[in-house]
Amino acid sequence: MKGIMRGKCFKFGDNIDTDMIIPVKYCNTYDMAELGKHCMAGYEENFAKNISTGDFLVAGSNFGCGSSRENAPLAIKGCGIQAVIASSFARIFLRNAINVGLLIFESEEASQKISEGDQLEIIKEKGLIRNLTRVETYSSSPLPEFITTIIEEGGLVGYVRKKLKGKQEDCLS
Repeated sequence: MKGIMRGKCFKFGDNIDTDMIIPVKYCNTYDMAELGKHCMAGYEENFAKNISTGDFLVAGSNFGCGSSRENAPLAIKGCGIQAVIASSFARIFLRNAINVGLLIFESEEASQKISEGDQLEIIKEKGLIRNLTRVETYSSSPLPEFITTIIEEGGLVGYVRKKLKGKQEDCLS
């Protein structure tokens, strides 16, 4: 996930709720791959079939509002989306995204100027989003280092496992 990420944009509007991201009828599992097959099915039933691994999802304000289900960011990750860019995120979605290791960026400018199908390039460490189709660059606030570390470990569970493993090795030495 380090370095430059490139992919195609799939664009959505404001107030995309968790039922649109993953309808409740598919929430009987936490298997990311299974959830990914139904990503955005509440908005567009066959959305997941059009995704190539590494694409981006761009949306307006209040992305991920609604219920507190962790299945929503898991479905996005399982579908192959490598990052979500939005004007703003619902607080519970933001927490769940970090907890499951989904990379997110807040950028009002990017959300407004990026169009469906645009090719994007993101330099995560700098919070830069380049629109290769329109030859424009937008900025977002880079994530704090501790959050970036959690996301790089695949989420909070992976982060804690790594920390505990390090403590076990310290105890044994």
